[in-house]
Amino acid sequence: MFTGIITDIGTVAELEQRGDLRARITTNYDPATIDLGASIACEGVCLTVIEMGKSADTNWFDVEISAETVSKTNLGDWAQGRRINLERALKVGDELGGHIVSGHVDGLAEVIELHDEGDSTRVTLRAPHDLARFIAPKGSVALNGTSLTVNGVEDTDFDINFIPHTKQHTTWGDVSVGDRINLEIDTLARYVARLAEMTKT
Repeated sequence: MFTGIITDIGTVAELEQRGDLRARITTNYDPATIDLGASIACEGVCLTVIEMGKSADTNWFDVEISAETVSKTNLGDWAQGRRINLERALKVGDELGGHIVSGHVDGLAEVIELHDEGDSTRVTLRAPHDLARFIAPKGSVALNGTSLTVNGVEDTDFDINFIPHTKQHTTWGDVSVGDRINLEIDTLARYVARLAEMTKT
């Protein structure tokens, strides 16, 4: 489990197709504190560490990405040098600053508009039709692993406001129109929707 609070921005250093896609990600995390088999959310996707180490002054860890994960997320868009949001798994006693995030992406949203409002940036995204019903104003979503509050919703489009701190400490300062974004729906929203369906029957 994760919280959607990004704790590092990593960089895709290497990509290699070995049946599955293998990626090496450089990070500020100390490899001595990462266990083999640990889960790290990379752009909101829970991936398993299969190797880690240090080269010169660079810390890194390797992950394997299945074809299923590539097909359902934006990890197929990765290229060498791409910056990605990272979060280590939640530990008992850690502060829950965002919301409960599983690292299992539900679908891909698309950035359709960017608009600066003072120092902040309002980003409008378009969700897949089957997921849009789970997105509500003032509700939570995880986008590329970042726990965010929805400002407004209109049909399948929804708005997020990014303050300067978020843009500086995540990859949201790099966003462009047309980007594909990993979207994870709030688990609570799923349960509420399911309960509403059951009360109708």
